[in-house]
Amino acid sequence: VKLGENFRRKARLVAGGHTTDPPSSITYSSVVSRDSVRIALTIAALNDLDVLGCDTQNAYISAPCREKIYCIAGQEFGSDAGKVMIIKRALYGLKSSGAAFRAKLANCIWDLGYRPSKADPDVWLKAATKANGHKYYEMILCYVDDVISISERPMRAIEGIKAVFKLKGDKAEVPEMYLGAGITQVKTANGTKCWTMTSEKYVQSAVTNVEAKLANEGQRLPSGCKTPFPSDYHPSEDTSMELDHVGIRYFQELIGVLRWAVELGRVDILLEVALLSSQMALPRIGHLQQVYHIFGYLKNSPRRRLYYDPDYPQISEERFNSYDWEDFYKDAEEEIPMDMPEPRGKEVGIHCFVDASHASDKVTRRSQTGILIFVNRAPIIAFSKRQNSVETSTFGSEFTAMKQAIELVKGLKYKLRMFGVPLEGTMKNGILQQPANMYCDNEAVYKNITIPTSVLSKKMHGISYHFCREAVASGMCRVAKEDTLTNLADLFTKVLGRVKRESLMDRFMY
Repeated sequence: VKLGENFRRKARLVAGGHTTDPPSSITYSSVVSRDSVRIALTIAALNDLDVLGCDTQNAYISAPCREKIYCIAGQEFGSDAGKVMIIKRALYGLKSSGAAFRAKLANCIWDLGYRPSKADPDVWLKAATKANGHKYYEMILCYVDDVISISERPMRAIEGIKAVFKLKGDKAEVPEMYLGAGITQVKTANGTKCWTMTSEKYVQSAVTNVEAKLANEGQRLPSGCKTPFPSDYHPSEDTSMELDHVGIRYFQELIGVLRWAVELGRVDILLEVALLSSQMALPRIGHLQQVYHIFGYLKNSPRRRLYYDPDYPQISEERFNSYDWEDFYKDAEEEIPMDMPEPRGKEVGIHCFVDASHASDKVTRRSQTGILIFVNRAPIIAFSKRQNSVETSTFGSEFTAMKQAIELVKGLKYKLRMFGVPLEGTMKNGILQQPANMYCDNEAVYKNITIPTSVLSKKMHGISYHFCREAVASGMCRVAKEDTLTNLADLFTKVLGRVKRESLMDRFMY
């Protein structure tokens, strides 16, 4: 029984893949990453491209089997009963079936003239030009058998796939669901067309399932949950009784459900789910009660939606100071991929909010890092994680968070460049610089990174210090001071009250 979208169960007749031991070289199968999907929807709106989706029917059995598998024919085979039957198609249940289908689909897309991006092999690109001369890249995104085509004329790619694979319903249409999330094209207050993503249906199904289980036990979800956590609760301080093995498994299942809800757009519960996830090995009754509290919050506010708004945000250049780094990092240059495709389409800018909550774990005294990265006004990456080291000062935890944010921004810039997306920038000394905008609310970190003559007082942070400063000196990023009250990354580091939470969420969630 396969648990499908919105917890719908589907019956599948499968092979006994657990009894085989094929090499990993024929079993690994990648899928498009969620941030690639967010980027693609943003680029589609930015360049006024249409989006169509389709789903291949009986996906796996359309591909040849990669393993030598046999079965003994049963009575339903009539006169052939008892004979050894060689399996020719990649059945559900075989470890190599996913890879076999992906290889066949990849060959089909390759023959259509598309080439895989080196940043995400399940994002396929093809250079194209509109009738008005506007250059862009057509894109195909693949998540197993779910395919999205982005182009001025996306049906051409769908027809090419349809010539090889049978499509469900024999049609392609503007997608309403992808990866379990609802996606819709709407107009912003500025009149800009953009794509949105919501996990409303998934959340409602998850809440219904939890309520049904609690009802069988004579319980119900807590009511009046205005925030995911009570303001005075921290999982590391919980000393309630440990769960038994049944309770542990159920706790882990619910954390998995909440993690997927976060991936589908409910980033407003990212911090709380991350904090509870750190208790996965040995959860307590109090931890399970807080999971129910999160579901109570989701029940009260099921309709939070992310807008992948392609509009350029209004940025004051006066917030960013420019200094001469020649005497400090003379040869600092941003690494540009030599094999990146020609940039096509409209430019985008990257904006990153970063924060840390010093020693917020009351047991280990480790700090929590929070990062939120936008492409134009579209939130692409939301990150909340406990730091690996124990920092003795707020400065140390904030510097560690900044280093991690710069690493994420470097990865995002690489992906955008390999997708053929041009980054906004200016010429400086004959060199094109395309800095990402970083926003930090710690004064000491801001000065240490942006002012060349600023001296590090704590040598233990020397690696982070030079890594961040060289990123600024090379033009890879630039840093501005952000007020603590408006730092969007605060959502992912601190358990906030309702008023502060909603004031921050309303700036990028609807």
